[in-house]
Amino acid sequence: MKSILIIGMGRFGNHLCRKMVELKNQVMIIDTDEEKLKAMMPVVTSAKIGDCTNVEVLKSIGVGNFDICFVCIGTNFQSSLEITSLLKENGARYVVSKATRDIQAKFLLRNGADEVIYPDRDMAEKTAMRYNADHIFDYIELDEEFSVYEIPVLQKWVGKSIRDVNFRVKYNVSILGTRDENDKMQLMPGPDYVFKEEEHLMVIGRNEDVNRILKHI
Repeated sequence: MKSILIIGMGRFGNHLCRKMVELKNQVMIIDTDEEKLKAMMPVVTSAKIGDCTNVEVLKSIGVGNFDICFVCIGTNFQSSLEITSLLKENGARYVVSKATRDIQAKFLLRNGADEVIYPDRDMAEKTAMRYNADHIFDYIELDEEFSVYEIPVLQKWVGKSIRDVNFRVKYNVSILGTRDENDKMQLMPGPDYVFKEEEHLMVIGRNEDVNRILKHI
């Protein structure tokens, strides 16, 4: 369990907060708009109305006591930049700030952010990849070269084991898990696992290698 501070309760901040609470973390939220805090007040550890560009507000909550501070302000980049800088100056351990453009990320990193996230861009890229091909059910980009894909089983694999197909050697891709028609997952199947119809595979590998498999579906 971690201690989390989330500044800015727009759509992204709200979803982040809900997931952090679901994962049993202690979460404090701050926003200048009381209405944005009301829905989350029953589930978070604490909530505060305040303008975090005011250093006294940050000092009053002891930002150095949180494991991670998230700056989730998307509509006012100047405020996001100021808050990021003030957090670090006042002892925040780890600051994660939201950006929408690369130029914003550069300024945030120079002014105290330990990490910058692009939730809108990342979701757009994931959505584009998923719907660009008919046979990609999910997709997580790891870097420019490697990704995790959820793909169907090729018909010619059905009834054969991973060993029979010589999967890793033939396709240069590793199987992380399988998902059946009832959404039941099996992680890290062994070499004797037999492929079934209607199941999906979670695979990791180079994009070009996975795309070679997709061409045969």
